[in-house]
Amino acid sequence: MNRRKAIKNILALGLVGGAGYAGFRAFELHKEANMASFRAKETLIADLADTIIPETDTPGAKAAKVEVFIISVLSNCTSNVEQNLFVEGLEDLERYCNGNFNKSFSACSPQQRVSVLTHVEKSELYNSALLNKINNKFFGVPFFAKLKELSIQGYCNSSLGASKGLAYDFIPGHFAACIPLKPNQKSWATK
Repeated sequence: MNRRKAIKNILALGLVGGAGYAGFRAFELHKEANMASFRAKETLIADLADTIIPETDTPGAKAAKVEVFIISVLSNCTSNVEQNLFVEGLEDLERYCNGNFNKSFSACSPQQRVSVLTHVEKSELYNSALLNKINNKFFGVPFFAKLKELSIQGYCNSSLGASKGLAYDFIPGHFAACIPLKPNQKSWATK
């Protein structure tokens, strides 16, 4: 066998293997997601959201029941790809916690939780914004980006988040496009 033929065979084998993996990955992401797994992981989702928006002088995400919002949106308003990515992300996060801390995410200390979420966020993002856009376009929004997005939406749209976490003006007097905030003033919320 000459060198040219061997290189062709290696390239062909690499292309077939890469195409096979891409096809398998596409099939795995597009299959029907197991919705019972979302409800079974409700406490984990609540702890994740509470780590993102902790309780301070205002109520946190757990008090605002953000996990119910996240599960509802994932169950009813997202594609199979994003549902599967979210389930895979939850499983990867639990594996990382068990491997590094020998306990579940819910049993971790607040510092360990923050370090886990920092690791997950860094592992999902590329150094290039263009590669992140391409990844989002073809494979859907990554787990942690979707978790942060839904946590913030759920908190800001909840009654506790809008009234206690933000400055809620139930009946605004007039429209002012740009109002400067005073020191320590909360951001405005409208429903």
